[in-house]
Amino acid sequence: MYRWLFFCLLFLSLHTRAQEFTSDSVKRLNEVIVQAYASDRPQQEVPAAIGVIKEAELNRFSPVSILPAVNMIPGVRMEERSPGSYRFAIRGSSLRSPFGVRNVKFYWNGLPLTDGGGNTYLNLIDFNSIGSMEIIKGPGGSLYGAGTGGVVLLTSPKTQGMQYSVLGGSYGLCRVQASSSLVTTEKFQMNMRLAYQQADGYRQQTNMNRLMAQLDFKNKISAKSFLSGTILSSNLFYETPGGLTKAQYDADPHLARPTSSPTSPGAIDQKAAITNKTTYAGLSFDHEWNDHWSSRIGMFVSTTDFKNPTLRNYEIRKEENWGGRTDTQYEFKTSSLKGKITFGAEYQHFYSPVTDYDNNLGVQGKVQTDDVLHSQILLGFAQAELDLPRNFYLTIGGSGSIINYQFARTSVVPEVKQERNFDPVISPRIALLKKISEDLSFYGSISNGFSPPSLAEVRPSTAEFNNTLKSERGTSYEVGMKARFFNQLDVTVALYDFSLDQTIVIQRDATGADHFINAGATTQQGAEVMVGWSPTISGDKISMLRIWTSYTYNHYRFKDYVNDGKNYSGNELTGVAPAIVAMGVDIQFKNKFYVNMTGNYSDRLPLNDANTDFAREYFLLGSRLGYKISGKLPLEFFLGIDNAFDQKYSLGNDLNAVGGRYYNAAPGRNYYGGISMRVNAKQ
Repeated sequence: MYRWLFFCLLFLSLHTRAQEFTSDSVKRLNEVIVQAYASDRPQQEVPAAIGVIKEAELNRFSPVSILPAVNMIPGVRMEERSPGSYRFAIRGSSLRSPFGVRNVKFYWNGLPLTDGGGNTYLNLIDFNSIGSMEIIKGPGGSLYGAGTGGVVLLTSPKTQGMQYSVLGGSYGLCRVQASSSLVTTEKFQMNMRLAYQQADGYRQQTNMNRLMAQLDFKNKISAKSFLSGTILSSNLFYETPGGLTKAQYDADPHLARPTSSPTSPGAIDQKAAITNKTTYAGLSFDHEWNDHWSSRIGMFVSTTDFKNPTLRNYEIRKEENWGGRTDTQYEFKTSSLKGKITFGAEYQHFYSPVTDYDNNLGVQGKVQTDDVLHSQILLGFAQAELDLPRNFYLTIGGSGSIINYQFARTSVVPEVKQERNFDPVISPRIALLKKISEDLSFYGSISNGFSPPSLAEVRPSTAEFNNTLKSERGTSYEVGMKARFFNQLDVTVALYDFSLDQTIVIQRDATGADHFINAGATTQQGAEVMVGWSPTISGDKISMLRIWTSYTYNHYRFKDYVNDGKNYSGNELTGVAPAIVAMGVDIQFKNKFYVNMTGNYSDRLPLNDANTDFAREYFLLGSRLGYKISGKLPLEFFLGIDNAFDQKYSLGNDLNAVGGRYYNAAPGRNYYGGISMRVNAKQ
């Protein structure tokens, strides 16, 4: 009840204060239009915590990974255990991630990138294939289905002319990229990108290479109809070094997991690595029926060949994923009310044969298990956005999801079959925003979400099908502020209280194999603040100055969590740092030089549910310097340094690891440099 009272008092006070302000008709400079929740409106008018990363934010870092740009956003955390091995977390959702992405749903140009098994191969995508990112923090089930962590909307860049870049750096880093507008007419545009990247890595057994090709097109069929498509093919290989104990990490952080006995060979002996060959294709048709009605329908398909020799087995699997998404919008306006209604559906079908073999020092041995996995996901959603009198904006939405998993073990006689039908789930959301002026708004929201276990969690590396693992369910209460002061200072604040039931956490056995359990409930309260200052520059040397900082506070605790007779209730949530701070300074000089500096502080974090082991805090400093030459052949030269203080730290820790093998050492001080060129590109 206190939450409802808080919201009522908040909006009552805002309504009262609204009488004291006069509406400012001056538009905000550099206004950001967001697509999240199908809003297509200024971020100032969207009642949600949304992190937006545009091309400018991406290009202030090394063009190797989106990781440092993502970690600018409060409440969002991306980790790299070794080159090519990523984790992506929103508001602590990495608790479930042995590797890859869990509990966060990704879309690529409006179509699902997360497959029907609940996994996202974010590491397949090249840096220059992403034009922008919108990160929805908290449950997005009202429009996007499963995922209590959040939703990420990725879009392809708008290539103009031809672009080339070459980069080299520490630890064998090498990257070559090229993109071109193959066809550009009034009605049709086709762009192509190619990229190759390799690195030896900071540790043993961390070699990585990736070759990616991408083709995008957009065809204007008529004044009201568009057909667009994406084809992406990526061939990725990266070695996996395994976690180290504290003693091994302190003695030599460069090591891969060593051999401990003749029956327990290490990562090098077993040639532990992942090879992923994936092709993804999506096609969308947009049509505007009239001034009120518009529709979009899209289809996608992906295929994956996956090989993974590990310490305990040699896994080979193939994946086929296909489906579609459609939505229809109705916009209306009366003398007193304006709004938009969005409704639609999404379907995904996933099929994957998985065979585990003995791993005989990197050579495929005899069959251990031979399984076939299926999943089907059906999502229906509807949402209403209402522009109310006195600059109130109301959003009400909800979705219903039906999920089915099927498992068959064909390597035994008789064949074992199991099926899991999750109970239908309704995920509602209501949000209200009060716009005080063009530069100040407050909002509150209540959203409910769910997250079923992924197929990789019900059938983890122990190769046993867990038919009892339950879906996570949670409700988030959030209030926030979005403001711009003096046309120079941008401030966003989000405060939330998220209660999660049946929290899924990772456990590991002595061989390093992972399995998952439900850990009762968790309480997650947090604060996220982003401040950016861009003063007006009148001097003759500096053309642009921006100083920014973001702060994340996480008060996450286990609640009613008892496992193997041990009560962890009240403990800090595993793998979540209580405080994270990022800060930066960007300077552009009129002589075409620029300087970007970034600092990142992460508090210590618990490595196990018992809170007996912690990864220590660290502070990282990085910088990129560059010089741009304009003209008919625009060139850019750049140099950069990361971890300038040569901090020793572990990133992407293995949580709840048996034997204390938590640590995956991150690179020490490292450098990079390169050159990029644009031909016939608009400046």
